Amino acid sequence: MRHHPGRIGLFLGALLPILAANGCTQTESTAQSQNQTASPPAAKSGETVKIVTTFLPMYWFTKAVAGDKAQVDILVPPGSEVHEYQATPAAVQAIAQANVLVKNGLGLEEFLKETVKNAGNSSLKEIEASKGIKTLEETDHDHAEEKGDHEHAGGNPHVWLDPSLAKQQVENIRDGLVAADPGNQTTYEANAAAYIQQLEALDKEFQQRLQPYRGCTYVTFHDAYPYLAKRYQLKQVAVVQIPEDSLSPADVQKAVGAVKQHKVKALLGEPGTDNKLLQSLSQDLNLTLRPIDPLENGPQDPDHYFRAMRNNLQTIEAACKES
Repeated sequence: MRHHPGRIGLFLGALLPILAANGCTQTESTAQSQNQTASPPAAKSGETVKIVTTFLPMYWFTKAVAGDKAQVDILVPPGSEVHEYQATPAAVQAIAQANVLVKNGLGLEEFLKETVKNAGNSSLKEIEASKGIKTLEETDHDHAEEKGDHEHAGGNPHVWLDPSLAKQQVENIRDGLVAADPGNQTTYEANAAAYIQQLEALDKEFQQRLQPYRGCTYVTFHDAYPYLAKRYQLKQVAVVQIPEDSLSPADVQKAVGAVKQHKVKALLGEPGTDNKLLQSLSQDLNLTLRPIDPLENGPQDPDHYFRAMRNNLQTIEAACKES
């Protein structure tokens, strides 16, 4: 692939004035989403277990396991940025009245510590879906910027984007629900087994279809896909660690350098993210900018995980095949 230094210089000059405004702009939650986060009435003894989940993938996995044996709600409205979420009084009330809280962990839900404290629910059982998962540190993979102020204490938290690690999260949720509500153990285990079977099939599909493209390097704006890359022997280069990080001229230069150094074949942008940098790179280097989904927005149907992940698979496969 031939690159054009003069064109890159022009691209940098045109891009620098917009850097201060660059970052992630997520869709505001709708009135419907706000209604979904409203807390339920307090449960009486012997009634359905009330579970609160933090954001959409945790809701999907928990709902798949719980089925109709528990009431499952979500705190962060789909389409909202988890990193930037500020807990509402309704969120505090929901946790105060819940029996179980399911979170991703790994430092992703920064709002939880104070929110749980303010809820004052001493009987709340917390399930960390990422418990026991070996994480990637943000320096364990190629990165187009230096570590900043937004490091995740437990390593990169985006484990749900690897079907194999999603399986471990479902297993953790299953075990946590069985411990919290042993009366429904049989149902939880059967539901989890069915969902896990689908995750295993998805993993095999990724393995088979991406096997010809091992070593394919892709650039993303958001550092969300290193687990997927490692699992299927691809290489991720990310511009920022989390979506709201602003870009500096040095970040832009590093991104351009990474594209050249790694002979990048794929540029992957996210819905709801300001992709001006990647759009400019795609034009300057004659690469197609394709969408990839971090799975933080969508319907509250647990099967949507599989639809969205297969769309991501198709995107990566097409991008790596292109050149």
